[in-house]
Amino acid sequence: MSGITSALQHHHKLCDDDFALAEEAAHKGDWAACAATHEKFRTEMLAHFGVEEEVLFPAFEERTGMTGGPTQVMRGEHVQMRDLLRQMDEALAQKNADGFGGAAETLLIMMQQHNMKEENILYPMIDQALGQDGEIQSRVTAGLAA
Repeated sequence: MSGITSALQHHHKLCDDDFALAEEAAHKGDWAACAATHEKFRTEMLAHFGVEEEVLFPAFEERTGMTGGPTQVMRGEHVQMRDLLRQMDEALAQKNADGFGGAAETLLIMMQQHNMKEENILYPMIDQALGQDGEIQSRVTAGLAA
């Protein structure tokens, strides 16, 4: 595993942890805690998507010439997950526990499947194509830290 994909896998865990805290707070009806942890989760998720879509995927596609494969699938899933984040935002604003929980449950399943595909299929391909690219690693690390 390269530094690039190691950082991304670590970031998956960070997002998962933030998500669990937001979901737990919503379940308890602690809307202030839910809002704070959901905002952190949302910010981390969008940063993760941004790094992949703006830095990692284009570099991988340029290096391999593969533009219609796994990166296209991941981008499509990012669109779906952004929509679920919007649904969670709306439910949170209304303090709607059922709406928040329903969108969160769907998002959790999507995130688990998405992360498995990235970690077991795409990231090994990225390691092979870009694993030793220090510039890409620096840009990924900076994007995740922003």
